[in-house]
Amino acid sequence: MVMGELEQETRLLVIGGGPGGYAGAFRAADLGLEVTLVDRDPRPGGVCLHRGCIPSKTLLFLTELIHDAGRADQMGVHFGTPRIDLEALRRWKAKVVDGMAQGLENLCRRRGVQLIQAQAQFESSTAVRLQGGDVRRIRFQHAIVATGSRSIPFGETPFLPAGRIMSSSGALALADVPPSLLVVGGGYVGLELGMVYGALGSRVILLEHGDRLLPGVDPDLVAPLRQRLETVFADIRLNARVMEMEESGGKVTVTLAHEGQTRRVDADRVLVAIGRRPASRNLGLANTGVQVDPRGFIRTDDRQRTDDPAILAVGDVTGSPMLAHKAARQGKVAAETAAGRTSAFDVQAIPAVVYTDPQIAWCGWSEEEARQAGKAVAVRRFPWKYSGRAATMGTTEGLTKLIIDPRNGRILGAGMVGRHAESLIAEAVLAIEMGALAEDLALTLHPHPTLSETESEAAELFLGNATHLAAAMRG
Repeated sequence: MVMGELEQETRLLVIGGGPGGYAGAFRAADLGLEVTLVDRDPRPGGVCLHRGCIPSKTLLFLTELIHDAGRADQMGVHFGTPRIDLEALRRWKAKVVDGMAQGLENLCRRRGVQLIQAQAQFESSTAVRLQGGDVRRIRFQHAIVATGSRSIPFGETPFLPAGRIMSSSGALALADVPPSLLVVGGGYVGLELGMVYGALGSRVILLEHGDRLLPGVDPDLVAPLRQRLETVFADIRLNARVMEMEESGGKVTVTLAHEGQTRRVDADRVLVAIGRRPASRNLGLANTGVQVDPRGFIRTDDRQRTDDPAILAVGDVTGSPMLAHKAARQGKVAAETAAGRTSAFDVQAIPAVVYTDPQIAWCGWSEEEARQAGKAVAVRRFPWKYSGRAATMGTTEGLTKLIIDPRNGRILGAGMVGRHAESLIAEAVLAIEMGALAEDLALTLHPHPTLSETESEAAELFLGNATHLAAAMRG
């Protein structure tokens, strides 16, 4: 150690302050462990809170308000054309993020978790070197790696803070509402942020390399969203391969291959949303026994242990799906493992939500996954046009579907598209985790009129006694 450098010891070191990191740190502290949390950001929360989930959902809620104000015209309520105050939007977003970050800081203090802003790099399986801050080295008994993931840039071009080619973080900064925005990528990030900018007034063109939006999501769930996007976006181009981007003169020129031709498209800004990669580089993992696969994901078991007995890993850095709630559960499992408790990440259904308007949510087996695996399933769909609550809200384009084992009626998966799908999916997750049958869901009383009734009615379809669908309409 260099003379004068500050070194300290801790029972558990957590690297990364996102949902996986702080959930693990809090659980470990509750179990009586001495915990130090190191993160590059000055405040806990990670990408999810500061540059991802929370700011994007804040803006998407406002997008829904704009959409609802327009739909209210046909219901007899007239709001007029929305007036967008960008500075006020940014202040509101910052207020939401600041309040939640302050809450996490308070929880750290109350639990006795030490926060250090620095970049950590492993020197060995028992120590890390820190860049930034007063402490230069931390020795530990166990460490949890929760460093998350980063946006994949186009080619080798880095995202510049003031550039017109943006990552999701740059788009969420909301520097302006460009007259035209080109979105590269038809996954959930591209669709969500494309809808935000479209609602605020940008002319949005979406480019997707594949032949469908939201690859991996059942097409019948995507269809209502696709119809909506065609009214929000100026154009949606599938099978479009971006070949080159050039920024000059306040514009970005994109060269792409589409429909057998090479085309050029100019836009004021470009959002690159082609996925994320694990943030496992530059951590000094080669100085430990941790093993990383060719894509950069850290190898772990169901107790979140890596190949190094002293080091655990959680969240995006361990593999897909890259979801905050998955990371948080894994963080708790890792903390319990480090404390010597018996614990495992053993879940039957991980819910996923696309916060577009309409929303899409799913869990467990999808219909496509089941078919591709050769698994015999019964699929039951309840269209929301037969839902009283959907009719009152003017959201009858929605759909609820259940994936059921035809042999015993056990619920294997669920999916829904429509308003409040984010909340509706939780009941299906619980049903799968508890091994519930379609009969259990059908016989559970749901309040009327609610969208939750669509889940029980989908189960009733399997049993052959759905109330709001005549036998000839069930298909």
